[in-house]
Amino acid sequence: MSITVLVTGGAGYIGSHTCRHLLDAGCKLVVLDNFYSGHRWAVPEDATLIEGDVANYDLVRRVLREHEVGAVIHFAGHIVVPESVREPLKYYRNNTVASCHLLQACLDTGVDRFIFSSTAAVYGNPVTLPVAENAPTQPITPYGTSKLMTEWVLRDVSASRKHFRYVALRYFNVAGARSDGTLGQATPEATHLIKVACEAACGLREGITIYGTDYPTPDGTCIRDYIHVDDLAVAHVTALRYLRNGGDSQILNCGYGSGFSVRQVIETIREVSGIDFSVTEGPRRAGDSASLIANAERIRTVLGWKPKMQDIRIICQTAYDWEKTYLRMRRSARQMP
Repeated sequence: MSITVLVTGGAGYIGSHTCRHLLDAGCKLVVLDNFYSGHRWAVPEDATLIEGDVANYDLVRRVLREHEVGAVIHFAGHIVVPESVREPLKYYRNNTVASCHLLQACLDTGVDRFIFSSTAAVYGNPVTLPVAENAPTQPITPYGTSKLMTEWVLRDVSASRKHFRYVALRYFNVAGARSDGTLGQATPEATHLIKVACEAACGLREGITIYGTDYPTPDGTCIRDYIHVDDLAVAHVTALRYLRNGGDSQILNCGYGSGFSVRQVIETIREVSGIDFSVTEGPRRAGDSASLIANAERIRTVLGWKPKMQDIRIICQTAYDWEKTYLRMRRSARQMP
């Protein structure tokens, strides 16, 4: 695809993986990141890197014009659910208000193709599983609400501007790493289960806590639909191609349609690592729903998306292999003069 793409949050976990797939597809990349949770080393060398914030309207407008950007993929955002409960304004400022500034810059410079990093948290505690895109949106946390509000903004902007089209991708639980071991999740103080369990297997944590064992699920722990980060990255490239070919605005689930409990995931990490790390049980965590499993038929039908990493063992294995690599990277960095 001969197009220049602005990737906000391109130094982060999902953004950096997507950047590599965009380059493979022939795109030119401009990455905008404030390094709140991203890393410079995660940005491909072939991308133009600009340090800054998406809320800076003047900066974003200048970047869009100077680089003749044709599309935006917007990853930049805060994602820690319990933190959003404690600090809701932080999430509304960064996830909703900053997105409005970014969209205004897009409209003012004629950028009319936009892909948004949304979340399955917009569904809250769905009544019917697997949950489809037309299910009621009833988020139970400021994180989910802040993302849903941005979806509403996109809907209204699209309705008001004839040529503006978008795809909002509602992620379920993203995990795993590149199979070649060159890139993975390096988020500081991560809270996602597979990442935390891999850190425990590598000795970086004393153990792991299961937050809630009394949920209405077969083993009492939360159930989630886990999607490999590379499959999700490909979904963004496919969405961009769809918009370039004249596709209408869409909201699409990104998951596999199968769920695994916290206990099942922990046992899988133990199996792939060969490490029997400590597991304790604790009270429920604010903002956690009992079960979230995607009905992902629409993304396959509309975009022609064909996932290749649809196996919880592969997800856990690649995540663990990356964690060992990342541990070596950090140890080497400390030893450097």
